[in-house]
Amino acid sequence: MTRKKVLVTGGAGFIGGNFVQYMVNKYPDYDIYNLDLLTYAGELAKHKSIEDKENYHFIQADIADMAVINKLFSKTGFDYVVHFAAESHVDRSITDPGVFVRTNVLGTQVLLDAAKAAGITKFLHVSTDEVYGELDFDPETFFTEETPIQPNSPYSASKAASDLLVRAYHETYGMPVNITRCSNNYGPYHFPEKLIPLTISRVVNDQKVPVYGDGKNIRDWLHVWDHCSALDLVLHQGVSGQVYNVGGHNERTNLDVVKTIIRTLGKSEDLIEFVTDRLGHDKRYAIDPTKLEALGWMPQYSFETGIAQTIQWYQENEDWWRPLLKRV
Repeated sequence: MTRKKVLVTGGAGFIGGNFVQYMVNKYPDYDIYNLDLLTYAGELAKHKSIEDKENYHFIQADIADMAVINKLFSKTGFDYVVHFAAESHVDRSITDPGVFVRTNVLGTQVLLDAAKAAGITKFLHVSTDEVYGELDFDPETFFTEETPIQPNSPYSASKAASDLLVRAYHETYGMPVNITRCSNNYGPYHFPEKLIPLTISRVVNDQKVPVYGDGKNIRDWLHVWDHCSALDLVLHQGVSGQVYNVGGHNERTNLDVVKTIIRTLGKSEDLIEFVTDRLGHDKRYAIDPTKLEALGWMPQYSFETGIAQTIQWYQENEDWWRPLLKRV
């Protein structure tokens, strides 16, 4: 039987890195190719446990480099592409939008062209609920796959543009694609500029924890391992051309998240420091994942169990995250 070849872009990052490990371990008969440029948020130390496995392969490359990407596709003959690679930090997009457009839009277009020429089985584009804009605080309102796209930051605008390119390649060329849009992820190997790992690292070090505005912005939290299982399902069973929302049923205010971490680590809430709110800071994200659940997926982690596991992981793996603090 011919071995399936799966290209995972951005596999040295947080979600992509967890997905690479998930796929390498679950599918020993698949060859998993991790393509990453290794920018500031990408690192390979997380893959020490799989780097010697026969079905794991690493490629350092820029997804926006057309010549390199075309050569890679023609040489390797991928069956699947799972596309994570993206600039993803909202604050950085506010100060330097151009980098986000190049990677997130042009890079996606380069990959789509190469995948189209190669006749791949499935192109799975991993996006974000931020492309929908924001919700109000009405607990009965949710993002669905039919919610209009209304991005509010340069980051989410660049992701929305890439989503629309993927859709267009399906509609125009008949390319087999899926788009997933997830809520906020958390879990092991999360780069420490993001809210949860930043808070953990600050609290462990008895440093002030910055909270934007009044801390009442709400996010729907999804454990990264639940996200990986959802992507696996969509990759193999998703209906071509369809969008699937991935949510964790775990809405919390940012302030609640910070207080939970402080309480779990046995520290004082005096560490909380309210700071000037982020420009264009969306009020609330919340996903209705009914369409995905109809395929047979359900999240396995409540926020309580997931955040406890995550905090414990960071306590046990300081040698991984402490060197990264200088990049934040």
